[in-house]
Amino acid sequence: MTGNLPLSGMKIAVTRPRDQAVKLAHMIEQVGGTVLLFPLLEITAARNPQALKEQISRLKEFDLVIFVSPNAVHYGIAAIHKEGKLPAKLKIAAIGQGSAKALHERGISNVIVPTQRFDSEGLLSMPELQNVAGRRVMIFRGDSGRELLGDTLRMRGAEVEYAACYQRSKPDQDGELLLAAAPDAISVSSSEALENLWELLDNKRQQILRDTLLFVPHSRIAELAVRQGWQHVQLTDSGDDGLMTALKTEAERKGSI
Repeated sequence: MTGNLPLSGMKIAVTRPRDQAVKLAHMIEQVGGTVLLFPLLEITAARNPQALKEQISRLKEFDLVIFVSPNAVHYGIAAIHKEGKLPAKLKIAAIGQGSAKALHERGISNVIVPTQRFDSEGLLSMPELQNVAGRRVMIFRGDSGRELLGDTLRMRGAEVEYAACYQRSKPDQDGELLLAAAPDAISVSSSEALENLWELLDNKRQQILRDTLLFVPHSRIAELAVRQGWQHVQLTDSGDDGLMTALKTEAERKGSI
């Protein structure tokens, strides 16, 4: 019986790219929740595969490779393996635990990864990234993103090159469908996705959605949500487990009122 499950009666909108939402949707449904898949980003292969291929051909000249996201791992490692393999001498770093886990699943161990703050600032605080003068660093990411990581490493004396191994785009969505579904909570995992959601709605509809409980995994996204006017923003721990814990805690809180 679903009535006794932790998320029974709770409808959650999951806004990740559709392929990446399947596992999380299953986890929510396993504990009684109802899932509305409403992707706010699409992730596809690199816009310029030839440029990426050329960069990968020079990996042996680099000292450190950084993967900024699980998507960067997925598309970056696939492109690397298509051309050969990672040079043995390369040091590997990842911004967060999700990216590190994706690397481990592909047989890549000894990953430099933050243990507390899972973002560019967290990685930049690691001892291994302090004395990088004269080092060559390649950062695998999407077709755009924050420049803090590269800029800071350059200020520390490193030579930095970005490798765009995937691209992000805004899917064709109808904001009215999300409003009509009236979810109890919405999960958003990036600032870009949250901005895409706001662009789907006029001011009147934004006002309606602002009262919905919003779950986000990073303080930077939470800050954007507050600026947009969301009234109930919940900051979760990273990854699927972090979101599931927060959802269950909220369901318990509502159940006790």
